[in-house]
Amino acid sequence: MNSKYQDLDLVDLLSERHYRLRSLTEKLWNDHSDIYISNSEWFIMARTYKQKPTIAYVSKHVDISRQATHKFIKSLEAKGLIEVQNVESNKKEKCLRLTPLGEECYEKNEDLKADLEKQIREKIGNEHYSLLKEILSLDWGLVNE
Repeated sequence: MNSKYQDLDLVDLLSERHYRLRSLTEKLWNDHSDIYISNSEWFIMARTYKQKPTIAYVSKHVDISRQATHKFIKSLEAKGLIEVQNVESNKKEKCLRLTPLGEECYEKNEDLKADLEKQIREKIGNEHYSLLKEILSLDWGLVNE
C-alpha cells in the first residue's frame, strides 16, 4: 500500500483519491485546451449534458451555493459553452443547454477521463478495477443516498 494513504480512514482516503482524480482530470483538460474549465464548471456541464435542466435543479444537485452556481453559469455562458433560456411554462424559471461547443468539450473531457480510467485499470488490474467499481456502486445504506 502507498504509505501516503495507509494511515487514512475510509472517508479521508476516498476524499483524497477523489480530490487527486479531479485535480488530474482538470489539469489534463487544461493542458489540452485553450478553454479553461474548473471542476465546478464541469459539474454544471455534467448536469446539463443532453438535458435542459433549470438553474434551480442544477444549483440543488451540484453541491455548490446558489450564488456560486450563478457565477459559474455566467462564466460558462461567457466562454460560449452554455446557453441560458426561458422555460416555456414558467416566466421566472430559466433552463440551461450546452452549446455545440459545450457538448464537444464535454465529450472530449469524457474521452480524457476514459483514458485515465484505462490507466488505473492497467495499474491495479482488471479484477481489482471491477471490484472497486462494484464496491463503490453498492448501496451503503447511508442517509441521504
